Amino acid sequence: MAERRLAGLQRVLGVNALAATAYGNVGSSIYYALGLVASYALGLTPVVFVVTGVIFYLTAATYSEATAMYPEAGGSSSFARHAFNEFWSFFAAWAQMLNYTITIAISAFFVPHYLGGLFFPFLKHSPGDVVFGIGVVGVLSAINVVGVTEAAALNIGLAITDFGTQVLLVIVGGALVLSPHTLISNVHLGTVPHWKNFLIAIPVGMIAYTGIETISNMAEEAKDSARTIPKAINRVVIAVFAIYAALPAVALSALPVRCTNGHCQTLLGVGENKGGYAADPVLGIVKHLHLGALQHAGEIYVGLLAATILFIATNAGIIGVSRLVYSMGLHRQVPDGLRRLHPHFRTPWIGILVFGTIACLTMIPGQATFLGNMYAFGAMLSFTIAHLAVIRLRITQPDRDRPYRGPGTLRIAGRELPLFAVFGGIGTFLAFVTVTALHIAVAAAGIGWLSFGIVVYVIYRRRQGLDLTTTAKIVVAGPAADSEAEYDSVLVAFDESGYVPQLMATAARLAARKRRGIHVLVTIAVPASSPIDADLPEQEAAAQSIIEEAKVQAGRRVSGHWDKVRAGQTGRRIVDEARAVHAEAIVMPMSRSGGGFGRALETVLRERPCRVIIESTPEPHEPRPKLPASTVH
Repeated sequence: MAERRLAGLQRVLGVNALAATAYGNVGSSIYYALGLVASYALGLTPVVFVVTGVIFYLTAATYSEATAMYPEAGGSSSFARHAFNEFWSFFAAWAQMLNYTITIAISAFFVPHYLGGLFFPFLKHSPGDVVFGIGVVGVLSAINVVGVTEAAALNIGLAITDFGTQVLLVIVGGALVLSPHTLISNVHLGTVPHWKNFLIAIPVGMIAYTGIETISNMAEEAKDSARTIPKAINRVVIAVFAIYAALPAVALSALPVRCTNGHCQTLLGVGENKGGYAADPVLGIVKHLHLGALQHAGEIYVGLLAATILFIATNAGIIGVSRLVYSMGLHRQVPDGLRRLHPHFRTPWIGILVFGTIACLTMIPGQATFLGNMYAFGAMLSFTIAHLAVIRLRITQPDRDRPYRGPGTLRIAGRELPLFAVFGGIGTFLAFVTVTALHIAVAAAGIGWLSFGIVVYVIYRRRQGLDLTTTAKIVVAGPAADSEAEYDSVLVAFDESGYVPQLMATAARLAARKRRGIHVLVTIAVPASSPIDADLPEQEAAAQSIIEEAKVQAGRRVSGHWDKVRAGQTGRRIVDEARAVHAEAIVMPMSRSGGGFGRALETVLRERPCRVIIESTPEPHEPRPKLPASTVH
């Protein structure tokens, strides 16, 4: 999304708004996924959507648990950062970038096919569809560079209209054409379809769930995210599963499988050049519902709605690219140029244009099936990383608060194993292996995409003086800022365990100009068995030493003192000190193993008297990075 829009909206979304917005993205994919799946699965298309629906449910549970734990934009990339390290966060983000790019391409590619099925036949085949699709991407990219504010209410209204229309199609189709006998006769196990094609159809079918990242990326805009995010995801799962289990059955009843000279096909999965509806499958269903006097009006309504929904889905993909490329730039995962904001419109215009151009290039061959398989490649990889992240977080951070827990837990050797993530990960990984192994072109393109990204990541990080695994986030005052923030007063919090140079480096950068003030507070925890003013000479000396080191590193602008606190009161003391010195920012340490101030950090983040920067410090056995790694709250 344009960063000006990110700064300006700051929406507080409830459960219904989140669910409707997400369904607008997920539900749009039925307009092309149905034909792509039917071309492989034939009469087993409804079964494929049920299988993929189960995998989607398990994946949604993973996203619910992880997003409720970390209500921040990023989806699987954010999960991987917390569970593993920055390299795996980049790897997941780069797979997501492939998803967004292909979503842009495939959504835009199908817009002209629905319009062509109504008014302009030349848009139903090449080069008309390719040229029109590229035009759609070009127009929307320009709009997002300019930064026109997204009409959230309109998108939600269209999503509700879309869902209502799909429900109506299921009801009307169930009454007019649904035939269990036809559905059974469509299938001859092992031959119609072949098992190989059935297996291929499963990862392709996952394209129907484009947009599961949407809710995760809106977590920071959600009202009471720990509660609303899981509820919104559950509502989307129920709605999507209901439609995707029922609509394909109606479709295969209206457009059954026909076999001629040993060759079997359904018009649902056949291209327009052969009289089929692979490029506008939902419009094909309507054309075979026999609606009488309402037939023509029904076709126009569904065709225009489908084109509009796909147009908005294309825009959602571009918004996702702009959000993601900006986030990756802030975390020093891609060169700064990609996240650079336009000097006037304040949008990440270079990233939008680069990945918009890549989307256009993927449309030129006019191969919708290839686009669908490429999406499956990136999505299955991204989903698998998300599942693995949740599994690892259950093992490494068992005591962390989890506002939502996915269904099914197995205890092994005192550790929790989330079964939903295990089985979901197995499902998405097998789907990834299937689409990679059975499509050489997809494997070559997908592996080439990942390899290119890794090479750029490694070279960029080395040039920045960073290792590959440490989080190094650029600290910005807000989404629309293109430079690091600076504050008049910065509070740096230590405990008596030792001095951390990275904290002072970050504080010095935040207070870089006009010799702005840095105040150091060192807390000394006093055991409950001792009076609060107990004499603790070793701890007091260590605390004073920390203050002196800070003055040596950052100069005369540093002031500071140590204070004794009871266990559990450290966070409250830091908050009170920040208010007393009128701090505009607090810098605190947090080791990657979850150490640091622990509960104190939670208190500071909950109270949050000002901006909080958390320094992700290296473990004692790891080399310290040349640049500090920070997270802003």
